[in-house]
Amino acid sequence: QFQLVESGGGLVQPGGSLRLSCAASGSTFSFYDMDWYRQAPGKQRELVAGITSGGRPNYADSVKGRFTISRDNTKNTVYLQMNSLKPEDTAVYYCHRVLGDCWGQGTQVTVSS
Repeated sequence: QFQLVESGGGLVQPGGSLRLSCAASGSTFSFYDMDWYRQAPGKQRELVAGITSGGRPNYADSVKGRFTISRDNTKNTVYLQMNSLKPEDTAVYYCHRVLGDCWGQGTQVTVSS
């Protein structure tokens, strides 16, 4: 069974950085397009960043220039490097595999002084 496990969330001050990781099970990870979504309290889940199987990234306008998505197919892991964090980045962040619509359990990111 394919599983996604996120880690790396936490509490950070405005302007700080965090790196989220999403470890995937299975031997065909490199074939999949992967995304990071987030959901803030009282808001809909939104796409933050995506990366194709070939490594091409795309970003929501709200995070362009601050967040970087990457993947390491040798480790079956996708990353989200988040810099210059703002209070409005506070949310639960979810890893998502596009094919089959698979989701991780989420990791909380809180940006607060």
